[in-house]
Amino acid sequence: MSEAITVARPYAQAAFEEAQKLADLKGWSEALLSLADAVCHPEVRAVVTSPRVAKAQLESLMESLLGSQAKIPLRNFVRILVDNQRLLVLPEIAATFEALRAEAEKTVNVVVDSAFELSVAQQEKIVKSLKARLGREIKLVCKVNKELLGGVVIRAGDKVIDGSARTRLGEMANALA
Repeated sequence: MSEAITVARPYAQAAFEEAQKLADLKGWSEALLSLADAVCHPEVRAVVTSPRVAKAQLESLMESLLGSQAKIPLRNFVRILVDNQRLLVLPEIAATFEALRAEAEKTVNVVVDSAFELSVAQQEKIVKSLKARLGREIKLVCKVNKELLGGVVIRAGDKVIDGSARTRLGEMANALA
């Protein structure tokens, strides 16, 4: 895993710089995420890893996955990935690209797990609080997790705020033991 990230980083950086130069971060982001999803499918993975498939055929496959709307710089980037046999690291490239994009746009993706459905007012309160704390725009995704019993667990990048009843009960049990 760490090797794939190490290999993916320069490609993601190059893609990010090109997308920034073209002022098309969103377009590149969508394309990279789409290709990363495609490469994760077993059928596509089998074709990509097959020694019987020529590079020209792989280029054709990837270009068809991109669609006819893809611009030349993006097509060239995919050709470079094919030529250097880096299609299998597309998920890591896309993830690194998304991190670079979030940093440039001063946004952070936040996932909130809660025991119950959060109201709009509760979501707005969380967004407002996190925006003040992190100094970034917040993209909030809420999920219901009945195992929490109560409270919420907030994940923003590598930060975790665990205010769940389950964790609190565990802490009390440890303190009493």
